[in-house]
Amino acid sequence: MNNLEKKKKVVVGLSGGVDSSVAAYLLQQQGYEVTAAYMKCWDMKLDGCAADEDKMYAVQSAAKLGIKIEILDFVKEYNDKVISYFYSEYSVGRTPNPDVMCNKEIKFGIFLDWALTHGFDYVATGHYARVTQEGDSYSLLKGVDPSKDQSYFLYNLNQNSLSKVLFPIGDMKKSKVRELASEIGLPTAKRPDSTGICFIGEVNIKDFLKQRVEAKTGDVLLKSGEVIGTHEGVWFYTVGQRHGFTVSKYQGTPLYVIDKNVELNQLIVGEEKDCYRNSFEVDNMHWVVEPKSGAFICDVRVRHLGKMHKANVSFPNVTLGVPAFGIAPGQSAVFYEGDILLGGGIIR
Repeated sequence: MNNLEKKKKVVVGLSGGVDSSVAAYLLQQQGYEVTAAYMKCWDMKLDGCAADEDKMYAVQSAAKLGIKIEILDFVKEYNDKVISYFYSEYSVGRTPNPDVMCNKEIKFGIFLDWALTHGFDYVATGHYARVTQEGDSYSLLKGVDPSKDQSYFLYNLNQNSLSKVLFPIGDMKKSKVRELASEIGLPTAKRPDSTGICFIGEVNIKDFLKQRVEAKTGDVLLKSGEVIGTHEGVWFYTVGQRHGFTVSKYQGTPLYVIDKNVELNQLIVGEEKDCYRNSFEVDNMHWVVEPKSGAFICDVRVRHLGKMHKANVSFPNVTLGVPAFGIAPGQSAVFYEGDILLGGGIIR
């Protein structure tokens, strides 16, 4: 890194976790002029929501590092762009990933815009991902730690945003991040990893949905059409789910959700083997790196940290070499060539 780069200004999104606080420390060590920002995106009290605690840890971490922290109120934008999407997708029977939308619209959308209009050269986060540059072209890569890689959530980044984004811990293992946090005395050093919905935390999805989506009893059917039980509304279930519905007329192997009829509010169930598919179609495709041809072979993931599947791709069609479990409409399919993320889209 040359002297000019070391004078660049960067704002770090401090989430209140260990990853972002270590990211801020590393940027200090690299010579950047570092400011922190805590994004307030949720203001409702829910079981499992740790927003107030997150803010406290973010402020304490900034104080420990001796850096200024900005508190940014994105509650309205988060509700309009992420939560509304979450509810609308579930209400029509799809299975969305709110973290994908959160990264697109909030962290690398309005937060990045805010940073650039306030004189910052870069934004940084504690994501386990990497950005490389070759000439004027940028690539998005998996994080080095395979158990923490978060590139799946970032496929909507484009060349312009990649040129303004830093992921300081992307080439580190989580164990090293924890070790470093302890060495420098960060208050987040032993804080558990956050899980659940972006900016909200670990909440019961069905209970969360019930705040805006009405429960409505419907029939549970076998593939043959035989009615064997009831459920609370197809929007509360996803393909591959094994629990949450009531069966009264069936004795046999465990049952899984294999399909949904949203119009008739019917849940179709079957055996585990019925949950596997070897092909699907993708909409809303976004490329980070444009493919060299219209048909190609690559790896694809259909869920965060899920198994990589070899795929023959000729959009919108994707054919897997080995069938995958629980492919559901609304999920993100993300495509890779080795460590390089090519792009992603939404499964039909």
